[in-house]
Amino acid sequence: MAGSGQERARHWQYAELPGVDLLRARFVEKIFVRHTHENFVIAAISDGVEVFHHGGADQYAGPGALALVNPDTAHTGRAGVPEGWRYGAVYPSPGLVAEIAAETTTIRGTPGFVSPVLDDPYAAGLVHQVLRAAEEGNALAADTLLRVAVTRLLRLNGGSLPQRGVRTAGARVAARARAVLEERMAEPPTLERLAADLGASPFALLRAFRDTYGMPPHTWLTDARVRRARHLLDAGSAPAEAAVAVGFTDQPHLNRHFSRIVGVPPGAYQRERKNVQDVDGRPYVPSGVWQNRQLSQTYAVKKAAENPTRPSSGTPWESGSPSDCPVSPSE
Repeated sequence: MAGSGQERARHWQYAELPGVDLLRARFVEKIFVRHTHENFVIAAISDGVEVFHHGGADQYAGPGALALVNPDTAHTGRAGVPEGWRYGAVYPSPGLVAEIAAETTTIRGTPGFVSPVLDDPYAAGLVHQVLRAAEEGNALAADTLLRVAVTRLLRLNGGSLPQRGVRTAGARVAARARAVLEERMAEPPTLERLAADLGASPFALLRAFRDTYGMPPHTWLTDARVRRARHLLDAGSAPAEAAVAVGFTDQPHLNRHFSRIVGVPPGAYQRERKNVQDVDGRPYVPSGVWQNRQLSQTYAVKKAAENPTRPSSGTPWESGSPSDCPVSPSE
């Protein structure tokens, strides 16, 4: 678990859930800069409020709500109340979500989430139980609960993502600029040189890039560098080596940007992901806190088990064994 004081986070993988990242975190002063994810973001808020800028406006997610972000969608993140926010998140790959959508929904085309915030304590409870199952090494429960959660969210808040229309001249220039930055990530050109090479003015390129990708080129480049650094760390590169390979000046430079986008420093990120079969069940907060929450939810769990047909609340947030979940994959 990375962090100290009031802020803690764990970013890891479970080998039996390929293509899915997992996160538990509590943040108070953390500010996530504008960034994107290759995978879907399904973040279930336990306590406090998270505010994230998405789609041109601030979105607010409190206890029992889920923050939902589609792949390659620019967004930020910060606390909405002084005490911060605590949450658990799963990051399923686009391929997995498409597979689940094809099997369990009527969505056609590329599936995604329509609204960035959904108030659904039941689905939030499922997300927390996926994390608990992964921590306990319960592969059957983790996979089942994840698929049930994604199915429910797609049925309640899913749709076909809009297809890109005919690109404008500005969008084509932006795409070419992005390709250049990807190729020259370690030694990128200046905005003036990049624009000149593409036959555009600097400010025209800047506007086109922001309109197309939701952020200016330099911000996109930092995000892309961190994303590539994650792949290098997953492949076994040392943080210092990854930093230089993607164009950061040194490891502290990578550390600063990595923490502002991923939520944990690269060293802690790599340590957790090397140990993908963590069966210690290390609690995110002192175990007594989890046990108190479990006891307070016992009655709600029993009632939900007696009537498993789409309860709207009173679900096991992080309670007991994942096998106690009162749902089946057909829900």
